[in-house]
Amino acid sequence: MKTIKNLKLLAFISIVFFACSSQKQDKESQIKQLEGQLFSDENKMVDRNKANELIALYIEFADEFPENEQSPAYLFKAGDMAMNLSMPRRSIEVFDRILNNYPDYEKAPQCLFLKAYVFENNLGDLKEAKKTYEQFLKKYPDDDFADDAEISIKNLGKSPEELIKEFEEQAKKEGEI
Repeated sequence: MKTIKNLKLLAFISIVFFACSSQKQDKESQIKQLEGQLFSDENKMVDRNKANELIALYIEFADEFPENEQSPAYLFKAGDMAMNLSMPRRSIEVFDRILNNYPDYEKAPQCLFLKAYVFENNLGDLKEAKKTYEQFLKKYPDDDFADDAEISIKNLGKSPEELIKEFEEQAKKEGEI
């Protein structure tokens, strides 16, 4: 009797494992297919509907398979795509999810920098941008984007005209030395 229960349990576990594996493969296949359609050479313009569908698929994959090594990468793609499609709140939400759930992900520093960038350039929230750039510098002082974060903080809120004027003044000073 005990052997039959063990066999039933083993069969159940096997079925669940194969069903989950199949679902993961199906989701990955859907993602690859949609990426192929969206990023083919034939498409000069991004189809916003397909892009939104792909963002949703990336997030669904991470929801369904949070422990999978692809999940943070798919979330990063979703956040980047949302940012580039002028969906700033959505991109910040996804970048925060990566930072909270996958702090060791190799692109976590980029997520924090891009979050600050979105606050600055897409939402115009200079206070939050400065706070996030400073958080980035504190957490990742040696990152490749550290110089960019420092420059962004220095130039927060300045118009292009102000930046050009400062650049010209700096060039004059350097020419006089």
